[in-house]
Amino acid sequence: HPTWNPVLFQPKEGPLMLFYKVGPNPEQWWGELKTSDDGGKSWSAARKLPEGILGPIKNKPVQLPNGDILSPTSNETHEKPSKWSVHFERSSDLGQTWQKIGPVHDGVKIQAIQPSLLFLGGDKLLALGRSRQDRVFEIRSDDGGKTWGEMKLGTLPNNNSGTDAVTLADGTHLIIYNHIAGTPGKWGGKRTPLNLAISKDAQNWNAALVLESDPGEYSYPAIIQTKDGLVHITYTWQRKKVKHIVLDPAKLTTQ
Repeated sequence: HPTWNPVLFQPKEGPLMLFYKVGPNPEQWWGELKTSDDGGKSWSAARKLPEGILGPIKNKPVQLPNGDILSPTSNETHEKPSKWSVHFERSSDLGQTWQKIGPVHDGVKIQAIQPSLLFLGGDKLLALGRSRQDRVFEIRSDDGGKTWGEMKLGTLPNNNSGTDAVTLADGTHLIIYNHIAGTPGKWGGKRTPLNLAISKDAQNWNAALVLESDPGEYSYPAIIQTKDGLVHITYTWQRKKVKHIVLDPAKLTTQ
């Protein structure tokens, strides 16, 4: 079987974690986990995650103030129309056991997958990401991810392609995405341009950077902030290479 959508995650304490999927397609895959105690130089044997637990689908988990790991994840079904539904998986023991939360919507009215998690202060969280409804979806939690509100469509366009987002150390939010909606009657839409947007409240977004604007495909981005405050971005460039960009968020100019 192919392996899919690897996600690296380093908890504050404990081994580096590598989540990924194995299976013939996204409707039938399952989750596996490897760990490394030496920063990725060597790895444990693969461990299949418990039945019904997939691990993070594309984007990184977050670690909550109490140490719990919360994975943003999703599922796609074979039925017509396919249900694309978001759920979350929580572990309080560094991935030994998991609790599934959701799905948090019906997966039909808004078909959504591949969420990212943002911190809004206190126990408030925002998940946002890819949808088939031409806009980035949003859903909020007021209790650290235990329960979730109503899923809505946000203000940013989405072309049924992956996004990623991160809350910086100063509380600012960044999202990397294709600033273009889908093409009616076709699977998804153009995967150019590739953009970075910035927000103080995760509601009102300003343009921060155009990463790519030439014809072609720029997709499946990932974004993190390192301890030195810099932001690292990777994405697929023309389905040929992976491009890596490092930027100082303090130098971004917005409009």
